[in-house]
Amino acid sequence: MTLISTLFPLICYLAYNIVVPQVEKLRPSLSVIMNLQRRRWVANAARRDTPFDAILSGNIMQSVSFLASTAVLLVLAVFAVFGQLPALMQALESLSLDRTYSIVEVQLHLVVMLAMFVLAFFAFTLSLRQFNHFCIMLGAMDQETANSEAEVDAIARMNALGAQNFNSGIRAYYFSVATVAWFASEWLSIAVCVATILILAHREFFSSAHRTAASAAVIAARRHAGEQQKVS
Repeated sequence: MTLISTLFPLICYLAYNIVVPQVEKLRPSLSVIMNLQRRRWVANAARRDTPFDAILSGNIMQSVSFLASTAVLLVLAVFAVFGQLPALMQALESLSLDRTYSIVEVQLHLVVMLAMFVLAFFAFTLSLRQFNHFCIMLGAMDQETANSEAEVDAIARMNALGAQNFNSGIRAYYFSVATVAWFASEWLSIAVCVATILILAHREFFSSAHRTAASAAVIAARRHAGEQQKVS
């Protein structure tokens, strides 16, 4: 049971990243809807000659960079705990928890925590790199001539890839909360994992933000269809 509860957050994190893309084929998530807005962003940026898009891209990259730096600090913090295991064991005993863990069990759990934060770091740094590629591709667009739909789609996909990996890093942070709850109780760690999955699923598929983004996408699609009819 201790081994299952230790690995459960990591398994849930990996499974969530695999299952959600399959669910999105049946019901568009908030991320899928926002990808439509990213496509509109690139299409409109091709017609603008202002620093507005550069400012937006810079703000996004700054947020990703901050979280990547935080992941590095968390990795270093876990490494530091490995050198303070006796003090950690004393602290856990002083809390008078329902169960006492052995040093091996705590070490294994710290390895899982380390894996979560390392995965978050790689996800954030990959996202940062992809957003950097997006900025380059956006800046390379020729505003003198009309850009092809394929070029706009490719640039929008690069932005969507950056957002996908950013979300993956954020999810690693969410599921790492369950690894902290493990020190209080094995069952509490599993319960936090289940609650995290329900909260993330609600945010992606049933939240007010999902409904708002979907409404904005429908309004934009109707306006675009009306403009096309006027042109024809």
